[in-house]
Amino acid sequence: MSEILVELHRVFAGYNGHNVLKDINLHIYEQDFLGVIGPNGGGKTTLLKVILRLLRPVSGNIRYAGKNLENNIGYMPQINWIDQKFPIRVCEVIDSGLISEKKLTKKQKQEKVDEMLITMGLEELRNKPVGELSGGQLQRVLLSRAIISEPQLLILDEPNSYVDKRFEAHFYERLREINKQTAIVLVSHDIGTIISNVKNIACVNESLHYHSGPDVGNDWLEKHFDCFTHVTQVHKYPYGGCFKSPFESTCHCGLDPQSPENQCALYRGSRVKRGMTCF
Repeated sequence: MSEILVELHRVFAGYNGHNVLKDINLHIYEQDFLGVIGPNGGGKTTLLKVILRLLRPVSGNIRYAGKNLENNIGYMPQINWIDQKFPIRVCEVIDSGLISEKKLTKKQKQEKVDEMLITMGLEELRNKPVGELSGGQLQRVLLSRAIISEPQLLILDEPNSYVDKRFEAHFYERLREINKQTAIVLVSHDIGTIISNVKNIACVNESLHYHSGPDVGNDWLEKHFDCFTHVTQVHKYPYGGCFKSPFESTCHCGLDPQSPENQCALYRGSRVKRGMTCF
């Protein structure tokens, strides 16, 4: 059986006396790929803060598989947490991921940064300010920063907020390679992407409901997501699903509704909670 890297037992957490998370139990295993879904305000980001030790739980226990893991978790935040006007170059951002590696010499750190730039296809951008990067380029830079220390656990908060859909397939292919050595926890509102890529699913809506395997049904989603949800894969787009609010008249995925080869799920009756749209 795989080793448990992180264990949360009966965790309550929140802000200003209000519990956002209630009685959370969760195991994250080595080489796990856990997708975290849930409605806005349901506690997804709060859960990540607890795991990252950025927020102390009100009660409950968190156990890590050794001190090395506790102090070396890779983290890629949401794009709206990034100050793209800050004067810092690509190579400096990636190098900052080694700040806890006290035993490495300056030369060794430089070699690791150079290797990461090559691996992620960023060599030509090494001296470019982050404010001049496209969304997809910034995504690769921040992913490089998160994995350069070779963490046992990588946490990604809404990574789809960075990148054009044209590059999404490549990004998730990269994550699958990383997952061969590293456990991943990925938070996303894009249920189709979650189902298409992860190994297990957790739905967070104050409490946490765990589903072993990615094959969740609409009944399970409706029960734990607290909304009516229908998930339909889009043909030729295996990395995401098409969703449409029943309160909107048009689909936002840009697919040709007249083409049977890439017909949008909207035209087959796909719906989700109000305010959510496909792509």
